[in-house]
Amino acid sequence: MDFDFSDDQLALRDAVAKWVDKSYDFERRRKIVDGGGFDRGVYGELAELGLAGICISEDHGGMGMGPVEAMVVLEELGRAIVVEPLAQTFVVSAALGAHGSDPVKQTWLPRIASGEALVVLAHQERKARYHLEVCDAQASATGGGHAVTGLKHIVAAGDQADAWLVPAMLGGKLALFLVERGAQGVSTRGYLTQDGSRAADVKFDNAPAQLVTTDGLAALAHAADVGIACTCAYGVGAMDQTLKLTVDYMNQRKQFGVVIASFQALRHRVADMKMQLELARSMSYYATLKLGAPEAERRQALSRAKVQLGQSLRFVGQQSVQLHGGIGVTDEYAGSHYFKSLTQLEMSWGDTLHHLGEVSSRMHDTAGVFA
Repeated sequence: MDFDFSDDQLALRDAVAKWVDKSYDFERRRKIVDGGGFDRGVYGELAELGLAGICISEDHGGMGMGPVEAMVVLEELGRAIVVEPLAQTFVVSAALGAHGSDPVKQTWLPRIASGEALVVLAHQERKARYHLEVCDAQASATGGGHAVTGLKHIVAAGDQADAWLVPAMLGGKLALFLVERGAQGVSTRGYLTQDGSRAADVKFDNAPAQLVTTDGLAALAHAADVGIACTCAYGVGAMDQTLKLTVDYMNQRKQFGVVIASFQALRHRVADMKMQLELARSMSYYATLKLGAPEAERRQALSRAKVQLGQSLRFVGQQSVQLHGGIGVTDEYAGSHYFKSLTQLEMSWGDTLHHLGEVSSRMHDTAGVFA
């Protein structure tokens, strides 16, 4: 199998890398975090590069690219731990493109592609514990459409979004709805998450909603798998930069009159970090390439990838802190922010233990060893 990137994909990677180097250094990120964890101007800059429309067809104003291009973009954004939720745009674009009705696509996809509208997925509930089928939110038919009642937690940039993609129970079955920010009965409570990005609790009280699909569980599972693949790609970029910061520090820090990078035991630990990074990278590629597979195969593959990513994220983050010493957890140093980001990514879209259970539950009796 050929894993080389095409010329267009390499050009896309270079364009995003140049934007990161020029426009999103650590000091700008710090100011964004101090200002609340989201900057609409930065999101607009990403949209101007065409990144918001990568996963949207050209018929709806997008670039008509695919998951591999999204992976390339998110790896580069992960290197700078960009807090603006472009991954959510990819998740929502994929869900609407594959499961939305024509009126929904025509209304929202062009606005998402241009960056005019930020639409995010609002699906997490307090007792769900990563299980997508657990949903207390309720929807009902009204004279002009539908209304949604429920409370969603840890919604990415939830109090800044222009609309939310919301799963809710309709007639005993999970359906997916789109609720606009200006709808009556909507309230939000925003806050910073541990890694400095912004999230919110979003409450819907009989809020007017547009039906996206009645097959909400399949659409939500697809969205979650895209989210996992995005997390994997972003995490690879963040780990890559974490390793670079660690090696740079070891080549400067001296002990007993020599740089600590010369100590064999520490070099072995860096080699282990590199190995975990490359394992994660290969599983990120695997996750992205499996997004087009049948649902059962796709779901198992994405859980496998998240297990490896979870192990790698934790290992690389913790080893980086150990090799830095005390400076590795100080707020003034960039490395501590990468550590927090890696820790939070491990728990996003289901932690390692959850996905280990998912992999186990989907195994056949032979575990794939024998025919």
